[in-house]
Amino acid sequence: MNQCTAVALLPPPDHVIALSAPGHRPEPGHVLCELGEEHDDQHAAMLWDEGGRPGSAVWVRWNTERTELVPLPWCSALDSRNEACGLFAGHPSGHSWEVTDPTDEAITRVLAERHPRLFPERREGGGG
Repeated sequence: MNQCTAVALLPPPDHVIALSAPGHRPEPGHVLCELGEEHDDQHAAMLWDEGGRPGSAVWVRWNTERTELVPLPWCSALDSRNEACGLFAGHPSGHSWEVTDPTDEAITRVLAERHPRLFPERREGGGG
């Protein structure tokens, strides 16, 4: 499934504004939803992880009415290679390994065509 295309602009935190030089207000930053396109109305993007402890990852969740920062535990699901899902516990839609970023995929395809030696897994018979 493709990744959701929702984008949110987040204003800089008050402490960053307070530390900025006079007359040079920091610009808002954008976040992209990391969930698969088939999900409820709450979008989500991970902002930072404070050490891998349960609930230590801080996510921004948003919809058309509000935006909030929330600490959420990591999803405990593992894929066939024993790698953990990169989303929060109880996330809607598929696990992170089931979500494809179409832009990243398009860039990788062009680079693999131009530089095939850098992408042996994408050559015929290379398993890609």
